[in-house]
Amino acid sequence: EDPYVMVRSAELEGYCMDLLKALAAMLHFSYKVKVVGDGQYGAVSATGNWTGMVGEILRQEADIAVAPLTVTSAREEVVSFTTPFLQTGIGILLRKDTVSQEMSFFHFLAPFSKETWTGLLFAYLLTSFCLFLVARLSPCEWNEPKNEENHFTFLNSLWFGAGALALQGVTPRPKALSVRVIAAVWWLFTIALLAAYIANFTALLSSSSEQLPIQTFEDLVKQRKLEFGTLEGSSTFYYFKNSKNPIHQMIYEYMDKRRDHVLVKTYQEAVQRVMESDYAFIGESISQDLAAARHCNLIRAPEVIGARGFGIATTQASPWTKKLSIAVLKLRESGDLDYLRNKWWESSCLHRSRDSWSPLQPQALGGLFLTLAIGLALGVIAALAELSNKSRHAAGHVKKSCCSVFTEEMCTRLRVKENARHSQEAAGKANA
Repeated sequence: EDPYVMVRSAELEGYCMDLLKALAAMLHFSYKVKVVGDGQYGAVSATGNWTGMVGEILRQEADIAVAPLTVTSAREEVVSFTTPFLQTGIGILLRKDTVSQEMSFFHFLAPFSKETWTGLLFAYLLTSFCLFLVARLSPCEWNEPKNEENHFTFLNSLWFGAGALALQGVTPRPKALSVRVIAAVWWLFTIALLAAYIANFTALLSSSSEQLPIQTFEDLVKQRKLEFGTLEGSSTFYYFKNSKNPIHQMIYEYMDKRRDHVLVKTYQEAVQRVMESDYAFIGESISQDLAAARHCNLIRAPEVIGARGFGIATTQASPWTKKLSIAVLKLRESGDLDYLRNKWWESSCLHRSRDSWSPLQPQALGGLFLTLAIGLALGVIAALAELSNKSRHAAGHVKKSCCSVFTEEMCTRLRVKENARHSQEAAGKANA
């Protein structure tokens, strides 16, 4: 199994072969490698006999088994294991495009919660009302209250607050100290708020492509898009069968009911199925890390459960068990195991993902464009309503229909630039 033992040019190489060489050098023993006959790790068959590597150890066809052999209680009852040389667990292997983060159309609102946006609206209305009220009460905002209209009407106060919120200079300018105090406090509030929004929005956009909607096994159970399964008859399958966790029981029931469809025979079949269909593979996390290192379109979900280790199997009375365990610990303490791990799990995908740049998806800012379109439409409609209102009043004075006056007003306004251009051309010819 790649990268533990592989055939290259009639030679065996891989992580386990390097580990075996290192152990032989430390303990000074010679060895002969034999590939297991049935290609299995070891499980109890229907007849009650052990298959795979564990069976060959029991039948004394092999002295030790060096492989990604998971240490389980059932295997420990019949063979002995050394200290684990690799730590692993159960993870979820996914294809990146099947679990890409779906952005909502109003993704630009995501930096703040609904409660924050509600509080901001309330603060905006309250501040605008306070500006209007204080400007009315302060004598510095007008010279003659009876004959002069105050510039801080409620609509102007709303416009003043909105302009400050967008960091734009607006009028009217406050004259009274009381109004200036409220304006200054509102400016300080808006600067801090915009800084927080920009920071959150930047972080949200930069991390949206890296976030997975399926982070845990609970997320996997709740979704309906992906099928999921594991290796048939593997320790992973029996882990979910024996677990008392409700989520794990739901996963087992799903796989058991659809075992003919979701369970796979080999690890290579599982990886191929994840790459070619909407399928999530549940299996050894360390093997999934290798698949993600070899195939850049694959990724492993963050959650890992059922921590376990890969150990070297020996007969229960073997004198080599303790010697091999001590040698494995020495290799770990010297950093040799980490070196082997990095050597055989090396990947170029991480380097490539850091250097790559991808543009924002349309969904991320789609709500902004929609808001702009709605604002433009409302502006045009408001202008037409204002012109219609003026035309209705003018129609009463000139005794014409409202539609004819409205049409004349429209034509006059749309021809302003054209007439001005003609008059400029005429003036230019006259000067010539």
